[in-house]
Amino acid sequence: MRKRTEPVTLEHELCAASGSSSSGSAAAALDTDCRLKQNLRLAGKGPAEPRSGADAGMKRALGRRKSLWFRLRKIILCVLGFYIAIPFLVKLCPGIQAKLIFLNFVRVPYFIDLKKPQDQGLNHTCNYYLQPEDDVTIGVWHTIPSIWWKNAQGKDQMWYEDALASNHPIILYLHGNAGTRGGDHRVELYKVLSSLGYHVVTFDYRGWGDSVGTPSERGMTYDALHVFDWIKARSGENPVYIWGHSLGTGVATNLVRRLCERETPPDALILESPFTNIREEAKSHPFSVIYRYFPGFDWFFLDPITSSGIKFANDENVKHISCPLLILHAEDDPVVPFHLGRKLYSIAAPSRSFRDFKVQFVPFHSDLGYRHKYIYKSPELPRILREFLGKSELERQH
Repeated sequence: MRKRTEPVTLEHELCAASGSSSSGSAAAALDTDCRLKQNLRLAGKGPAEPRSGADAGMKRALGRRKSLWFRLRKIILCVLGFYIAIPFLVKLCPGIQAKLIFLNFVRVPYFIDLKKPQDQGLNHTCNYYLQPEDDVTIGVWHTIPSIWWKNAQGKDQMWYEDALASNHPIILYLHGNAGTRGGDHRVELYKVLSSLGYHVVTFDYRGWGDSVGTPSERGMTYDALHVFDWIKARSGENPVYIWGHSLGTGVATNLVRRLCERETPPDALILESPFTNIREEAKSHPFSVIYRYFPGFDWFFLDPITSSGIKFANDENVKHISCPLLILHAEDDPVVPFHLGRKLYSIAAPSRSFRDFKVQFVPFHSDLGYRHKYIYKSPELPRILREFLGKSELERQH
């Protein structure tokens, strides 16, 4: 009987042990499963934090973009509003156009004493002041031929005035807008002409430099007429030529037309970088590019010029001029386009007023780089002037 119960007891013990082992395994499995779920939850939390940080970064970037676009749009609207407002402002205030044409308020170079032309390297130049009208005073420079520079040292105005009657031709130079008679390129031209044996008389129109008065086309022309008559009263039989540059060509043709009408024409007219008329020049000027195709451009920008009494009609004036005419123009002129100078020549050449006089057009190739105001650098200029004005005039001085 003991033998029969032992196996049972052993089996029971084995079962108990097995049960106990089974219960421990289940507990262990359950514990492992809990730890696994916890780890999964912890693992799930890990990526969530960086993801929310990236979202915040993207939101900040989008915010910056929106802020930048808002500011850019604001700037664009302001510029557009300003662009549209300018034509109406010009139309309502025509005086703005006059100031932009004359640019007399631009004084370049700055900080020079116009009473002392010697400071600009003109040690044979005298400064005068003339009075065309009661309330107008204009500053004048008179540069004598360079061969006299030693004799000119320490001389007064009277000596210079008397020198105009010497056996040397005289050039009355009419400068363009902006700057003064002491402008760098102008001074360099005086030196070139002086070295060729010419007297050079130049001045600042009323309202320019140290000249007193208010700028206007009529006033500029009257100033030029006054200086011309002042020269003729002192020059005797010496030839007097008129040289106009840029806007000064408009003053020059106004002056010469008036002189021809009163039958006292100059001996020749030289136009450097001329235009046909101020309307065509304003339309061709680089400043007009941004408005050239603006609806109503002529009405907004060109009509106010005419209403201000500014015409400078070179194309009309040349039909009434009876003296030799020389036109000089650089092909790469960015201010007064070359085609306007060529067009003016095509108007003047067949004109009946020039039938007894020489009309010549001299272009300067764009490769030379003379642009708007550096034709004085041309080594050909002395030959051009000598051939046009005649060798005899230059030979008289020797």
